[in-house]
Amino acid sequence: MKPVLAFDWNGTLLDDASALLQTTNAILAHFGHATIDMATLREHCDVPLSILYRSLGMSQQEIAAVGRNGSAVFHDTYEPLAEKAALREGARRMLELAHREAALPIIVSNHIVAPLRAQLIRLGISDYIKDVLAFESRATQYKSMSKGERLRLYLQKNRLDPGCTFIIGDMPVEMDIARDLGLKSISITGGFVSDARLRAACPDYTITNHHELLPILQSHGFFRVYKS
Repeated sequence: MKPVLAFDWNGTLLDDASALLQTTNAILAHFGHATIDMATLREHCDVPLSILYRSLGMSQQEIAAVGRNGSAVFHDTYEPLAEKAALREGARRMLELAHREAALPIIVSNHIVAPLRAQLIRLGISDYIKDVLAFESRATQYKSMSKGERLRLYLQKNRLDPGCTFIIGDMPVEMDIARDLGLKSISITGGFVSDARLRAACPDYTITNHHELLPILQSHGFFRVYKS
């Protein structure tokens, strides 16, 4: 059986930590709060983002205001910034290799399907991604099925082996999903959370870029025919 590579999107394949920081600071400044640096973001970032805002001192009323109209305050700031973001180091080559080896790369995200697919087209990698599992719209973000449940149902529907499934992400939530579903977990540093928080989540493997995925997959018997 070929491996399933379940990639998180934001901070994992897309190098958009700076876009998230700029968006968070715009929201903080709007409500009169002090702005933060990247280290502070990575120490506090969590999903849903209301947890982040609360930890940064925003009131319930302010958080509710951010959430109105499908979180327009967030998305109208973030999306133009994300449209300038590049892929993480080694991501394109890893996806090209997975495509060549007939593996099953999918995206499992807390983002929204339409803008995510638009990014795949912009970055020229839409042909390398088999499926996108994400929220249907701004209105349903963090309100409908969780990413872990989406992935569980996807594996079940397609009769895919959890033992041959790797989830790659930059936050502890992906490690939690791996434990719940019996997957291999791979954390990637340099995304939305600190290295210390990733270590505390106890992933099976930790990488700093996507080039480092290949030897992990090879150690499990996959991609053995690959030649550089």
